[in-house]
Amino acid sequence: MRVDENATGDVIKRLRRAEGQIRGVIGMLEEGRDCAEVVMQLAAVSRALDRAGFKIVARDTPPRPIMRYDLVVRRRASSH
Repeated sequence: MRVDENATGDVIKRLRRAEGQIRGVIGMLEEGRDCAEVVMQLAAVSRALDRAGFKIVARDTPPRPIMRYDLVVRRRASSH
């Protein structure tokens, strides 16, 4: 199954934004920033990655992959 061509550009933008956020988190850690600030930024990165993933599967016609992805995201969220 391929990613919908119409979604690819938007997904890439979201991933590049998340990439920048991750670099920012690394910088925060290197600077010794407060744990709560770092975790807040990590949560933002996680949401950005989730949105990119949902954008990819939302274009699929069969609903099963979307449901599977949602279960993975929910399980990951509940394990933290």
